[in-house]
Amino acid sequence: MDLKVKLQVFEGPLDLLLHLLEKNKVNIYDIPIVEITNQYMEYINEMQRQDLNVVSEFLVMAATLLDIKSRMLLPKEETEEEEEDPRAELVQKLLEYKMYKCMSYELKDRQVDAQKALFKEPTIPEEVSQYEAPVDLDELLLGLTLKKLNAVFQTVMRRQEDKIDPIRSKFGRIEKEEVSLEERMEYLEQYAIAHRRFSFRELLEAQSSKMEVIVTFLSVLELMRTEKIQIVQESIFGEIAIESKIAA
Repeated sequence: MDLKVKLQVFEGPLDLLLHLLEKNKVNIYDIPIVEITNQYMEYINEMQRQDLNVVSEFLVMAATLLDIKSRMLLPKEETEEEEEDPRAELVQKLLEYKMYKCMSYELKDRQVDAQKALFKEPTIPEEVSQYEAPVDLDELLLGLTLKKLNAVFQTVMRRQEDKIDPIRSKFGRIEKEEVSLEERMEYLEQYAIAHRRFSFRELLEAQSSKMEVIVTFLSVLELMRTEKIQIVQESIFGEIAIESKIAA
C-alpha cells in the first residue's frame, strides 16, 4: 500500500518560497539559492505526482530558480564593475509579498475582533431633545432697542390721554372688565397669523384704553421672547413693523 503524504497548500510560488526560507531559518537578503532551489523542486515534483494539473506559476518560478542557480554557479568574470546579484529581483518580490501577507493577517484579525463588538443605535435623551436654547434678545431685535419700542408706546399713551374729555371724565361710568394678558396674547397670535406683517404703532393706536395699550405692549414683548413674532425696521427712522413667525 502506497503511503500518501498530504502537502501544505500554498497560495502561490512566492508563498512556497517564503515557507522554505522560514523553515530553513535563512536570511531573505542572502538566499542559499542552491539549497532552496533543490527543496522547491522536491515540492514541485511531489505536487506533480499527486496532481498533474500543477499551476503554471509554480513551474515558471521553478524555471526562474534554476536560471538563478545556474548563473550563480558560473565563475565570475574579473571586471571593475560589480555584477548585479541574480537574486536581487527575487528578493524584492519576496519582500513585497511578505509585506502584503502580513497586512492580510492584520486585516483578518481586525475582522475577527469586529465580529465581537456590539454597537448601540444612537439615541438622544428626552431632556436633550426637548432642550430649547435661551433666546438672545439682542439678536432677536436685530438692532432695535426696547428704547425705540418704549418711545412708540409712550407716544400712543399720550394720545390716549389727549382723548380724555376733562369734563366728562369726572362723570361716573361703568367699568368693563379689562382683557387679561393671556387673552391679549391669544388675540395677537391670531392677528399675526391673519395679517403676517403689520405696523406696531397702528396696533397700539387701535386699542381703546390705556390698559389695552399696556397689555398689548406686554403681549408683543412676550411673543417676541417666545420667537412667535419679530420686530423689523427697514431704516433708522422708518416705521417699526411686526412680522409673524407662526406657521399659517
